[in-house]
Amino acid sequence: MRRFVQAFSGYVSAPNLAASMTASLRQMPDRYNIAVRKHAAVVIAQEGHRQVQEMAWGLVPSWEKEPQTKYSTQTARLRHAPMSKMYRRAWQDRRCGVPMNGYYKWDRERRPPWPYFIQSTRGFILFAAGLWERWENDCGQQLDSFAVLTYPNRAIPKPLTPDGPVFLSPGRLDDWLVCDARRAMRIALGASQPELEAYPVSRRIANRDADDYTLLEPATPTDEIDTEGEDPDEIDEED
Repeated sequence: MRRFVQAFSGYVSAPNLAASMTASLRQMPDRYNIAVRKHAAVVIAQEGHRQVQEMAWGLVPSWEKEPQTKYSTQTARLRHAPMSKMYRRAWQDRRCGVPMNGYYKWDRERRPPWPYFIQSTRGFILFAAGLWERWENDCGQQLDSFAVLTYPNRAIPKPLTPDGPVFLSPGRLDDWLVCDARRAMRIALGASQPELEAYPVSRRIANRDADDYTLLEPATPTDEIDTEGEDPDEIDEED
């Protein structure tokens, strides 16, 4: 997972989602191609209440000297995160939910590889389980950032590899945000995954600067491609 979509301005309501949360998400800017290091809306728990906050995608550990990291931290394997130096502190008490309309995933069995957009078959907002961290230095400079947790998911349609975000229902999201670290793994592993569908979209999503609703329009894969503006990491790295 290298890109995802948050475009909630048109949502009037969402099943099992509090009206206040829907209203908060509607206020966030529509983003159709969120890439690593860009900002996105994240749901966290503060003083027992859910809040929507903007954070940078790609978790920066608090122990880094600068507000950046050389490691690939936009996603983290669910099974490894609690034991990882990179994520174990966040696993203890900084869990979050990442709302999205869906995300992009590359079909790597095809040559050239081609992107698909994955979404709920019912058009619902999806909430991916995530971890967040706060980096701060002695001068008061601060950065909040997050990672998305991933795990094998048989709901992902073929020909795409069956691995992607761990999705939580709005009800389970509340538990995920505030439970203890031991119970968090049970919640994530026991979460019923939504039905998903996928369709091919334009390779323009590989351009970090492309960001408009036309990226979600269906596209027919072709052998003739225009690579101008593409991010090689988006295409060459594994999902």
